[in-house]
Amino acid sequence: MSGTSDAPAHPYAVLAAQRLLPVLRNADADEAVRAATRLLAAGCRAVELTTSTPGWAGAVARTAGLADVHGRRALIGVGTVTTAAQAEAALDAGAAFLVSPYPAPGVREVAGRRGAVFIEGGFTPAEIASAVRAAGAAKVFPAHVGGPRFVRSLRAVLPEAVLVPTGGIRPGEVPAWIAAGATAVGIGDGLPADPAELAALFTDLAGGPGRGAPGERGPEVRGPEVRAGVGPAVHGAVQGAVQGAVRAGVQAVVGPAVQAVEAREQRP
Repeated sequence: MSGTSDAPAHPYAVLAAQRLLPVLRNADADEAVRAATRLLAAGCRAVELTTSTPGWAGAVARTAGLADVHGRRALIGVGTVTTAAQAEAALDAGAAFLVSPYPAPGVREVAGRRGAVFIEGGFTPAEIASAVRAAGAAKVFPAHVGGPRFVRSLRAVLPEAVLVPTGGIRPGEVPAWIAAGATAVGIGDGLPADPAELAALFTDLAGGPGRGAPGERGPEVRGPEVRAGVGPAVHGAVQGAVQGAVRAGVQAVVGPAVQAVEAREQRP
């Protein structure tokens, strides 16, 4: 599962289509690689490894070039990134995106300098809004404390944000969080061990809330606000994401991101 056939896709578009972001905390790098490979074989495309796994950078390097069962390039992210050194190491290993559990200014600086996608963690509305202003996305952690109603309230004041609640959520609870306005949900425990059940989970979520008729869907997520000055590289990445989103039937999720970038690049 090492060949790829598609154009680059932006992580935000992939998360919006996938709905569930597996967060892997493993005993060692070999176990992390095996777990990520199983997820890719089940139809998952974006996977989050974590710095709490011994040898995590090696695991990222070994999985970053893989493809999912459909031949699409895998997006291997790294979570629990809290320092600039970890951010640099993750990106050097091939990470497609970075995730922190709480505000991490050093990581934000590295991501900005290297043009990397960073989903910064926060819990208070101020922390979450700050992350969204910086990069269009925020990890809501620990999500179980506030529950889906908290995400619904956040969505009301951050309609353009990519929101990824994580912490204390079981797979069967994901639809309720999506209906409340989550873009995707981070899951660390409880994923099915059986390959067929795991594949069915991703298939069901891809066709679940947010994909149906207007009366059957949760709040619409129209895409991230892209910060000023992102430049042609991110602009191209977002354009590629939109092309992939059209194929997946999720144009409404990321379309405004291109408009936001173009508007900012046209400013004097």
